[in-house]
Amino acid sequence: MAGQTINDRLLAARHSIAGQGLAKSVCKATTEEMIAPKKKHLDYLVHCTNEPNVSIPQLANLLVERTQNTNWVVVYKALITVHHLLAYGNERFTQYLASSNSTFQLNNFLDKSGVQGAAGARIGYDMSPFIRRYAKYLNEKALSYRTVAFDFCKVKRGKEEGSLRMMNAEKLLKTLPVLQAQLDALLEFDCTANDLTNGVINMCFMLLFRDLIRLFACYNDGIINLLEKYFDMNKKNCREALDLYKKFLIRMDRVGEFLKVAENVGIDKGDIPDLTKAPSSLLDALEGHLATLEGKKGSAANTPTQTASAQKNVASVMGALSSTSSSFGNAAASTRLDYPPAAAALLIDDSLRQQALAEEEAAMNQYKVHLLQGDELTGNEDLTEIINKVQSPTNAANNPFLGAGAPPGGQHAIVDLFGPAPPAGAAAPPAKASDDLLSLGNPFADMFGGHQAPQPGKVLTGDLDSSLASLANNLSINKTAAAQKPMQWNSPKNASKPGQTWSPQPMQATTGAGYRPMGPGMTLPTMPHTLPHTYHPPHYVMQQPGMAMGMPGAPMMPMAMAAPMRPAVPPQPTTNQFS
Repeated sequence: MAGQTINDRLLAARHSIAGQGLAKSVCKATTEEMIAPKKKHLDYLVHCTNEPNVSIPQLANLLVERTQNTNWVVVYKALITVHHLLAYGNERFTQYLASSNSTFQLNNFLDKSGVQGAAGARIGYDMSPFIRRYAKYLNEKALSYRTVAFDFCKVKRGKEEGSLRMMNAEKLLKTLPVLQAQLDALLEFDCTANDLTNGVINMCFMLLFRDLIRLFACYNDGIINLLEKYFDMNKKNCREALDLYKKFLIRMDRVGEFLKVAENVGIDKGDIPDLTKAPSSLLDALEGHLATLEGKKGSAANTPTQTASAQKNVASVMGALSSTSSSFGNAAASTRLDYPPAAAALLIDDSLRQQALAEEEAAMNQYKVHLLQGDELTGNEDLTEIINKVQSPTNAANNPFLGAGAPPGGQHAIVDLFGPAPPAGAAAPPAKASDDLLSLGNPFADMFGGHQAPQPGKVLTGDLDSSLASLANNLSINKTAAAQKPMQWNSPKNASKPGQTWSPQPMQATTGAGYRPMGPGMTLPTMPHTLPHTYHPPHYVMQQPGMAMGMPGAPMMPMAMAAPMRPAVPPQPTTNQFS
């Protein structure tokens, strides 16, 4: 069951492609791995409940949808995630679950598929009853919030400012039955130490243990407040209060059994509160006062004096309840077991712990074999030493830029590509056939000159500045040497070829009285323009020498003279010359 399954990876990839980050986080928290949901995924979902732009209905519906899965691990982890958000998330999440009509319909859930392997063939079948009970408790938790409009696990506790200690009698008689119903649903989980066999149910147990401490602390505060007001109530309220107190005594015994299970599975005794039961004389005094109000014959407390005496005795024996209230209040205020996945690790028995250590050791040995590629190990290296050895830049098996040979100390040398050339008589280091698999040689050596002998392995030391300084010193820069004569390029225009005796001549004009052909040194007169933005360059034609000699008034250009350059662009006229 180690690692995520193919279904988990495909579902997460589908949500990633669709850009559904919230759905992906829910999928990551409720994978098919038989481990508790990871802290980073739960923390992200808790953060989402505090973000105003995150849809709480969408988050809740995604989790409810995961509870409809056929795999018991996915369903159980979805319920755990909901419980975690109820405990540590924003109250908006609790309000939505309480106000919506959707509940966890898992009364008939049963996973018959099981897990592959003989050891866990029936684990899904065995976990199904706990999933049904857990879903019932979460439904009751949401229902109690809908009824009283607050969470019993988050209200203030204690004598001074406790919510149930300061509540009036009428409201208290209506609130305590709701608290009793939620506590009953929690105690119906009814697991033993032998049932806590995997990380999923372990985290569920820790969340329930956390809720139990807070619920019973509030319950105890409410009973103390009820007993303090008992002798001032009317007959109807006294009857209800006495019935609530008798139910409280029954639940106190069941809470003690739950705490014994927590102690047996390895939770530290300092994290388990002390449960002190009230003496039986307190119940007798309460029943006697109710008999007096009902006018029954033979009641011991049938006079005001006897009633006052019974009231004084009740006040004296209520110290046991006050001690229980203080113990549970301190345990509820503790943050040691606040994160259930970390606390659930305490519930792993010795056999599972030894099995996990053996699997980890086998995986570590396999890691050594595959990554070190034959390097000798003493067997005493820890994970940090192995990783440093594998990822070390001096490991020739992983670094292709290391030198071929290794000094006796075992430290490979890094080739200095910018170092000076070795002496002529220096011997090249021995090369192996595996150094150059493609026979490409050293491209850096070819770049800086292939005539140099192979460079020995030289270890680079220092930082970037020292490396650049070494590079500058190794370059042959001689400022006093005479500058080399630049290479001369012969242009085709300056070279005379046999038979090439022609020269460009200006085009003959057909109009104009004062026309003269352009000769050497003559400038081109400015041409008139009718449009100031249009430029008409002069046109030239290439004529053969024979044709030029046959024309009158066309002088011959000397052969040594270069071809005329293209005239410069004349300035644009600002006015029309023909105006």
